[in-house]
Amino acid sequence: MSHLIDKTDFPIFNDKSLVYLDSASTSQKPKVVLDTIKKVYEHSNANVHRALYDLGSRSTELYESSRKTVSQFINAPSSKEVIFTSGTTASMNLLSYSLESRLEKDDEILISHMEHHANIVPWQQLSKRIGIKLKYLPLTKSGDIDLENSRRYFTDRTKIVSITHMSNVLGTINPIKKIAKMAKSIGAVYIIDGAQSVSHMPVDVQDLECDFLAFSGHKMLGPTGVGVLWGKMDLLNELDPFLSGGEMIEKVTLETSTWNEVPYKFEAGTPNYVQAIGMGEAIKYLSNIGMENVYNYEKKLTSYALKKLQEIPNIKIYGTPEKRGGVISFNIKGIHPQDLSQFLNEDNICLRVGHHCAQPLLKTLNETSTARVSFYIYNDFSDIDKLVDSINSTISYF
Repeated sequence: MSHLIDKTDFPIFNDKSLVYLDSASTSQKPKVVLDTIKKVYEHSNANVHRALYDLGSRSTELYESSRKTVSQFINAPSSKEVIFTSGTTASMNLLSYSLESRLEKDDEILISHMEHHANIVPWQQLSKRIGIKLKYLPLTKSGDIDLENSRRYFTDRTKIVSITHMSNVLGTINPIKKIAKMAKSIGAVYIIDGAQSVSHMPVDVQDLECDFLAFSGHKMLGPTGVGVLWGKMDLLNELDPFLSGGEMIEKVTLETSTWNEVPYKFEAGTPNYVQAIGMGEAIKYLSNIGMENVYNYEKKLTSYALKKLQEIPNIKIYGTPEKRGGVISFNIKGIHPQDLSQFLNEDNICLRVGHHCAQPLLKTLNETSTARVSFYIYNDFSDIDKLVDSINSTISYF
């Protein structure tokens, strides 16, 4: 299989020379998603849940239909468990505030050294606010989460466990179900950061046995500014909202307020309803391909890329190839990642360099910056060949 989709579905690739290898940061958008967003603004644009006129009813129906699409995509028991946010970062911040009432001083939160800043900083802030302890699962030399001495980390004080499904730096796919059993054995709330997984592999929240799952629309062919927090209904009913005002209320007096039902109590103000509708269309596009097909195709791309990259002299590739999604971080001796990126840019090749919003992880690698390529359904083997040729030309220059 050399191609998974028709690349002409994506208008940005009208530039035939473009090699886009930064989908872990944000994905490109198919025409059907762009057309849907335009169509909503032109034919169905009205604030959702607030109007009795036909235009408002159409907008609300499209918005709620997208919620059902998301729900089915992750096999949620109910679409009412799907909360639209502005992205994974917003979802994690929502949880860090809304879960605060369940915690006491000296309780513990457990995350890992490979987390994105979005799954570190909100918990650091919560730790400062109420005096709880933030603990980190270490990594093995190969870049896996080290669960060897799990009892040292999973204790009766651990109240929240929040782990990335797939590393945005190493591509490591973590043993989420194994960690779920550990979290449940001590009664902890279990959160999965699915920013890098939901768009690249089948994700079933019931099978994963998590309590919450967060992910973003812009990494899965959808528009920017919209994401999802899925949570179990019993927990969502217990939690207080993070943001207040607008549609999240049931009743307001001069003295007090009561909250709307889930999910609306977590969607304060006018939601990004057009973006949410666009996200639903992106999910339909992916569903038509089949997420198992997406995963298998990217696995072939990644395997081919690892083989070709390993032939480059003086290259260091981070992470283990056995449990990796479509992300590869590397450095080349004698060439700073920023210099490499600038040279590749001359060949219209887009890849990411820097700390990838994961500075603690980079520190464990004894690096301050790496180059990173990340694949998606619109990439093919020729993109990898062009990347390798351009890297070799850069090495020759230096």
